[in-house]
Amino acid sequence: KKGFDYVGIGIGSEIIRTGKVFLDLRGEKAKNERGKWETPGGGLEQWETKAETITREIKEEFGSDIEVVDQLIAKDHIIKDEGQHWVAICFIFRLVGKEPEILEPEKCAEIGWFTLDEAEKLSLTSPTQIDIQKLRKLYPQGLPQKI
Repeated sequence: KKGFDYVGIGIGSEIIRTGKVFLDLRGEKAKNERGKWETPGGGLEQWETKAETITREIKEEFGSDIEVVDQLIAKDHIIKDEGQHWVAICFIFRLVGKEPEILEPEKCAEIGWFTLDEAEKLSLTSPTQIDIQKLRKLYPQGLPQKI
């Protein structure tokens, strides 16, 4: 099983609009770091590109379409106490189409749009903490209104 028996590859999304980033609160049936806020993502499937994986995941989980703007960062996501090891590759996206809604409530308890200041005050997953720090360096004046 990916992430447990061998290193899994996760694809993450920094969906940005109107100066805010989209985050979701991991639900009780999430694979790890339950009860923490994250930039949504999913596991890379064989024969899928990274972009195909994350656009599929966002459509399945939130009913929204996204468009790649840029690759942000790749990082280790090692959770020894849960016996998991992932490499997470994150991209910046723009939302195209309808507003996200929770379609898998067992995996996602809540969603919202947050400024970087607001996001930093939340209990974030370890990769999301890194992503927010990276966004802060890329956009020291705050996230753009439109990307």
